[in-house]
Amino acid sequence: MGALVKLVDATLFVFFVVIALAAPLIDAQTCLPQSLFPSVLVELKSWYARQYGDYLVAQKPHFFVGIVWLELLFQWPLSIANLYGILAAKSWFNTTCLIYGVSVFTSMVTILSELVQSGKASDKLLYMYFPFLGLGVLAVLRGLLPPSSTTSSRISKRPTLGRKKKA
Repeated sequence: MGALVKLVDATLFVFFVVIALAAPLIDAQTCLPQSLFPSVLVELKSWYARQYGDYLVAQKPHFFVGIVWLELLFQWPLSIANLYGILAAKSWFNTTCLIYGVSVFTSMVTILSELVQSGKASDKLLYMYFPFLGLGVLAVLRGLLPPSSTTSSRISKRPTLGRKKKA
C-alpha cells in the first residue's frame, strides 16, 4: 500500500505543479485584464484556444469565468498547500487533498457536460480536459486513503495541560 500511495502522491505532485503555474499565468487571463500579462503568455493562450478549438476559453461564457474564479481563489491556493503537504508529509494533506479533489471534480463535470452537450467540442479538446477530471478523482481517492506511514499525528504526543504524570 505504501508504494501505491507514493505513486499517487508523485502523480498528484506533478498535477499540482502544473496547476500552481498555469492558474495564475494562463487561466487568470480569462477573468483579469490581458494587459496584466506578458504578450508571450497572451499569445500562448490564444494559440491554445485556436489549436484545440476551445470555445470556452475564446468566448468566455459566464459559467466558465465563474469556474476560473473558483480555481484562482480556492483551488489554486489548495494546490500550493498540497504541494507543501506532500513535500513536508503533513498530516492535514489528506483533508486538503479531498477538498481539492471534490472541487476539481465538480468543476470538470460542469465543463465536460457543456463540451459534450454542445456538440462543439472535438475529441482533441475533450482529451485535453479529461485528465483534469482524473486529477479530481485521484485527489478524492488520495484524500480517503489513510495517511502515509511517514506522517504521524502529534496530538497524542502533546502533554496535556493541567495534568501531572503519575509516578
